[in-house]
Order: sequence, then C-alpha cells, then structure tokens
Amino acid sequence: MKLVIFGATGFSGKKILAEALQRGHNVTVLVRDEWAIPFNHNGLTILEGNVLDHSAVAKALRGQEAVIQCLGIGGKGDGKPTTFVSDATRVIIAEMEKAGIQRLIAMSNVGAGNSIAFQPRVFTKWILPYFMKWLKVIIDDKNRMETLIMNTSLDWTIARFPNIIDKPAKKRYTVSLDGKDLTLSITLADMATCLIDLLSDGTFNKQAPSISN
Repeated sequence: MKLVIFGATGFSGKKILAEALQRGHNVTVLVRDEWAIPFNHNGLTILEGNVLDHSAVAKALRGQEAVIQCLGIGGKGDGKPTTFVSDATRVIIAEMEKAGIQRLIAMSNVGAGNSIAFQPRVFTKWILPYFMKWLKVIIDDKNRMETLIMNTSLDWTIARFPNIIDKPAKKRYTVSLDGKDLTLSITLADMATCLIDLLSDGTFNKQAPSISN
C-alpha cells in the first residue's frame, strides 16, 4: 500500500514507520528536517516540510492510498495548552478530501472522547486535572482532533492507546469499544503492529477503539 505517515520522527512514529516498511508498504513521510530519518530504504520517500502547510501536505499526499497520523508534541510537552495536533489534522483532512484519499488512521489517547468513562473517577476528577495537567492538555487537543475526524466522510479509525512502553513485544493486543479487558499500557512494538493491521482491517471503520496489551 502507498501511505503517508505524519509524525514519523516521534517516539511512536519511528516504530510505526519501521513496521510499515518491514511489511512491504511504500511510505512517504513529511518531516521538518530530512536528517531526522537517519536511514534509507527502497520503500521510503522523505519530504521536508511543515505539516501545518497545506502545500507541503498536498505534495506528500499525491498518489497515496492511506494516511497514518501519529503526531504529538514531544513526550509530555511543556504543559501549556496546545492546538498543534488538531490544527495539523485539520490541514491533513482538507488535503485528503481534495486528493480523494479515504483511509485515515489517527492515534489518540485512552481518556479522549467517550473513553474517559473507562477511567476511575478518582483519576478523572482529581489526578488528571490537578496532578497530570500535562496529560489533560494533550487529551484536550486529541478531543478537538477526534471531533474533526468524526465529522468527515473519510474512512477513518481513531486508535486510542494508554501508556506506550518501550519493552519487548507481547505479540498480542486487545481492542475494545467499551473499555472491557483493557490494561494500563501497550508495548511500542504491539502499538505499531496494531496500527499497520488497521490499515487493511475494516472492522473498526468510523469507530474509535481503545487498545492495550
């Protein structure tokens, strides 16, 4: 499949890119600095540009079949309110619609959208707003992102993940729409496997499952 990955230089994005290439996909990435991808691959095209620039995104999307959006603000960010992910998603959606590309896989967080109901009350009422303000900022922007995506006619899946940990793959993951059987984490490798699986799996089209080990 010909696909674009936005966010390929991040903690999650690097592993998603590696998984996509390993499975034989032809991948285009849009990065601010081409040296941020320190390797070459026959199936990889690297473009320099800003994901907030309509023309740069349009160029990356030319001739593609699918998009993976795994953008972030870099770890915990600075704790200040941000609209980066939702702003970038707005640009990506607009250019996908112009290019006639339907398939969009977007990364989000458990705690966004209706998955906030899966969290213990003590977490949502006390821990998140008072002791994990950095995460609340991220989830607020993912909420804006999710709303943008859900209001399109694209063939989308929003994958909500809990804590992503860099440990050996368990080679299994649980996908849930109601929060049952979810755990608090997923390995980096299993997250990447899941996202690439979703490219061709229509089970969760126009849905936002939560996924963990």
